[in-house]
Amino acid sequence: MQIAASKSRPFAVTHRSVLAIAVPMTLAFVTTPLLGLTDTAVVGRTGSAEALAGLAIAAVFFDLIFSATGFVRASTTALTAQALGRDDLFEQQAVFWRSFILSLGLGFLVLLLSPLLLPAGLFAMGVEGEVAAAASTYFTIRVLAAPLTLANFTLLGSILGRGRGTVGLGLQILLNGTNIVMSIWLGIGLDLGIAGVAWGTVIGESVAFVFGLFYVLRSFRGSERPALPLLLERQKMMALLAINRDIMIRSLALVTAFAIMTRVGASFGAEQLAANALLMNLFLIASFFLDGMATAAEQIAGRAVGSAYRPAFDRAVRLTMVWSFALGGGCAIFFLLFGGMLIDVMTTAETVRAIGRDFLPWAAATGLTGALAFQMDGVFIGATWSREMRNMMLISLASFALSLLVLVPAFGNHGLWAGMNLFLAMRGVTLATRLRRMTDQTFAASQ
Repeated sequence: MQIAASKSRPFAVTHRSVLAIAVPMTLAFVTTPLLGLTDTAVVGRTGSAEALAGLAIAAVFFDLIFSATGFVRASTTALTAQALGRDDLFEQQAVFWRSFILSLGLGFLVLLLSPLLLPAGLFAMGVEGEVAAAASTYFTIRVLAAPLTLANFTLLGSILGRGRGTVGLGLQILLNGTNIVMSIWLGIGLDLGIAGVAWGTVIGESVAFVFGLFYVLRSFRGSERPALPLLLERQKMMALLAINRDIMIRSLALVTAFAIMTRVGASFGAEQLAANALLMNLFLIASFFLDGMATAAEQIAGRAVGSAYRPAFDRAVRLTMVWSFALGGGCAIFFLLFGGMLIDVMTTAETVRAIGRDFLPWAAATGLTGALAFQMDGVFIGATWSREMRNMMLISLASFALSLLVLVPAFGNHGLWAGMNLFLAMRGVTLATRLRRMTDQTFAASQ
């Protein structure tokens, strides 16, 4: 996009303003695995291995569904931040309502298609019997909250787009905290098992939806509400759908890369696959910190584009890049020093522990090789350069697949991990090569 000729609205970008968004969102992201651990512990106390396996299978289904539809959060953050930069409260509200309508529509579509999605997923995963029954129980209950889950993505995106990271943190703590408490009470206290855990998720999403909607609507109080015909204006809706389409393709490509790694890793045997799965958790931990910084890049870059103020944009790129590499490097050093202890905590299998230690340096490096990719993603989403981000992701995915054809036969699992690190680095480098040109084009009218 190119900024229409308009007066710049200068604002300062500081380390403090970056961290004011990044720190709360990092803490918010960290609460998510606590929820997964709680659900696993609650179902695990039933003593049913089938129920535990069913929970894991159903969780994969929802990870795929919401990774394919979670683009509404990112696009809402970017467009809201740009409207904030223009000091346009009316458009901030319009962006919210357009995304809200879209998210509810997608959520009800998921609900409508759920009778087809469930059997297709069970068939694809090759599960049956009691495991399939447990997965079906969890899925059929939790899917009821699909419209609320996607609406909560929009609510969070609107809040973050206005730079209110602490409010976003509070909303995530409310959602996950309610979910945890209700899952324990229903699953263990009322002895509902896996069904109780699913209802706990539905209740958590419902509570977060009510409070989040109340906060957002209250923040718009006193301003003119956009009329429905304006919200459904074809040009605006098509622009929103185009951004969301590109982010969705990018997200699916990322999921595909991780699926390829799992599939190739499975060819090395169960113990190697288990070790790789444990080591990927280290990358997941690093991603919490990098995602928080990417969110800060989204908001500040988007606001700078809306403000037509390039100095703020350039400084946002520099500061978030410095912090992203610092966090990625810090994670790498931490895992090199203490990764062995973390592996011992995650498994008691001595063979898996030994294999995990052999490949630990590769896993530790992912925080550093992925630092630029996360930060650039944030900048490109905030600036709504979604097409370029999509294209660079597809190029990186193709390069990853080709690298595995060379590296895996020659170096085995070492080649697989080298390919993953190259993929992460490739994502960042390809986006960085497009940065200067895209920035010049976007801010040309404001120079």
